[in-house]
Amino acid sequence: MQIETPRLHLRRFLPSDVPEFAAYRSDREVARYQNWDFPLPLPAARRLVDEYSRRDPARPGWFPYAIELKQDEHLIGDIAVNRHPDGAQAELGFSIARARQSQGYASEAVRGVLATLFGQGLRAAVAECDARNTRSARLLEHLGFTYTRQHGFFDRQRQTHMEISQFILPAERWATLEQQ
Repeated sequence: MQIETPRLHLRRFLPSDVPEFAAYRSDREVARYQNWDFPLPLPAARRLVDEYSRRDPARPGWFPYAIELKQDEHLIGDIAVNRHPDGAQAELGFSIARARQSQGYASEAVRGVLATLFGQGLRAAVAECDARNTRSARLLEHLGFTYTRQHGFFDRQRQTHMEISQFILPAERWATLEQQ
């Protein structure tokens, strides 16, 4: 499945994405609020891209879309959708290469995915981010998500306590916002 927005192609990952994928996933600033192995060596990036390219966006579980900029056909990030087994809810997560941040690409990609999911009958979208990641929290709230709660856990990989902010966007709220 491919999703088109005015400036972006949201598509399946391709083998040619590996170098750019590894580059932004290995950027300390991009990885700072994420829960992935850092840095991401090329062999590991190849394995992930191969795994991502075989996933089915219509099935429950995570499906990561590659975010490609139409203007230059470069990979600039990814947005992942975790469809719940009941089909009524999905969780979103996103990452954008540092050089492409603060240009509205994350907002455009999330909006494109939300329009597709709600158009297919999704009842609610949820998202969470590191509580220190105020830029992602603001983006979610700007798109209509409502903050629901914060919870903590111990991140064994980083050997530190993490606080996570959770957000929800019901279909009814999305429909109202889209009519405005």
